[in-house]
Amino acid sequence: MRLGVLEAIAILAAGVAAGTINTVVGSGTLVTFPVLLAFGYAPVMANVSNTVGLVPGSASGAFGYRKELAGQRARIAGLGFASVLGGVTGAVLLLVLPASAFKTIVSAFIIIALALIVAQPRLSAALTRGGTGGRRHRAISAVGVYVSGVYGGYFGAAQGIMLLAILGLALDDELQRINALKVVLAGLVNLVAAIVFVLAAHVAAAPAALIAAGSIAGGVLGSRYGRRLSPTVLRLVIVVVGVAAIVQLQT
Repeated sequence: MRLGVLEAIAILAAGVAAGTINTVVGSGTLVTFPVLLAFGYAPVMANVSNTVGLVPGSASGAFGYRKELAGQRARIAGLGFASVLGGVTGAVLLLVLPASAFKTIVSAFIIIALALIVAQPRLSAALTRGGTGGRRHRAISAVGVYVSGVYGGYFGAAQGIMLLAILGLALDDELQRINALKVVLAGLVNLVAAIVFVLAAHVAAAPAALIAAGSIAGGVLGSRYGRRLSPTVLRLVIVVVGVAAIVQLQT
C-alpha cells in the first residue's frame, strides 16, 4: 500500500506522540495503532508494524533517562530476562491465537494497573510494615514483569502502566527511577516482539519506518520533560492516559 504525503505526515506525527507517551507513561500504541487502522491496514499488520516502529523510541527514551538508570544494572539484568521471555511469548500468541474478547481483557488489565498505581504508596508502606522479604519481592516482581511482557508482546498498549504498577509495588525507590526502568523493560519487550514479527509476520515497511523516526524524537521529548514531573503529577498523567486507553479500546 502506497502512502500519500498527508498519510505519511500523520503517521510520523503519531510516532512522535507515541514515543513521547511511551517514555512518560506508556500507551503510545493507542495513538499509532488507530492511525494505521484508519489508513486501511489490517489489525494484525498494523499491530506488528507499530511494534517494530516503536523500538527506536524506547532506545532514545532510555538514553534520556540515563541519570535515573544509574545503579540499576542488576535490576535491568534480572527483570530484563523476564521481559524478554514475556515479549517472545506474547508475540507468538498474537500470531497463533484469535483476538476474541481482546478489548474486554485489555481493558480489565488497564483498570487493575490504574488501581495499583493510585494505591501504590499505601500498598508499598503496608508491604514494608508486613516485613515482606527482599527475595519474595524479587520473585513477585519477576513474575509480574513476565506477565506484563506477555501482554506487551501481544499488543503493548498500557504495558508501561502495568509495569509502573508492578515495579512501584515491588521496588522501594523513587517513581522517576522506576519509570526509567520501565522504559528499558518495555523497550526490551518491543524489541524481541519486533524480531519475532520480522521473522514470522508481514511488516508494512513504510509505516514502521515513519513511526520509528517519529518515536525517536518522541523518546527524547518524553525523557526531557517527563523526568521533571513530580510523583503526584506523574501518577495523575498515568491515570488520565489509562482512562483514555480504555475509552479508545471500547470505541
